[in-house]
Amino acid sequence: MSTPDTTLDTRFSDPAATAAGWDETRRALEDAQLSWICTVRADGRPHLTPLVAVWLDGALYFSTGAGEQKAVNLRGNPHVLLLTGCHRWDDGLDVVAEGMAVRVTEPARLRELAALWKARLDWDFEVGEDAFRDPAGRTGLVYAIRPRKVLAFGKGPYTQTRYRFPPAEDLA
Repeated sequence: MSTPDTTLDTRFSDPAATAAGWDETRRALEDAQLSWICTVRADGRPHLTPLVAVWLDGALYFSTGAGEQKAVNLRGNPHVLLLTGCHRWDDGLDVVAEGMAVRVTEPARLRELAALWKARLDWDFEVGEDAFRDPAGRTGLVYAIRPRKVLAFGKGPYTQTRYRFPPAEDLA
C-alpha cells in the first residue's frame, strides 16, 4: 500500500493539533477487535452491523454469509464504510475507512486469511472453492476493502485527519 496524502482539517481540530500519523491510524484498523460496516440497501437505506475485520497488505478483509443483509447489499452496491474506535469522547482515535468491497475468491489468499483469523481469534475456517467454510458447514463469502479515503478522529487533542490513497488495484 502506498503512503497516503495526509491532511489535517483545521475546521474540526484543536488549534495546536497536528495530523494523526498514518502508522497510528493503520494500527487502529489492524488492532481493532470489532468494527462496524455500513452498506447500502437496494432502496437506498443504510445498513450498519458489527463484524470482525482483519488487516493484511493494505486492505481490510471480512467474511459474511451469502444471505446476510450486508452480502445482499454488496451485490447491488459495493461502496462501504468500515468504522472502528475506542467509544470514548475524550480519549483515543476513531477511524472510518471508505472504499469498495470486492469478493476474494483466490484460494491462496483465502488460505492466508483463514490462517490470520485462526492466529488472531482462534476461529477455524476451511477454504472451499471460493469461500470459507466454518466447522458447522456454513459458507462465508470473503470481501476485501482497500481504502480510498480514511478519516481519523483524535480525541484529546481533538483532530480530524484525512488520508487519500491512489485508486486501488484489483483485490479479487
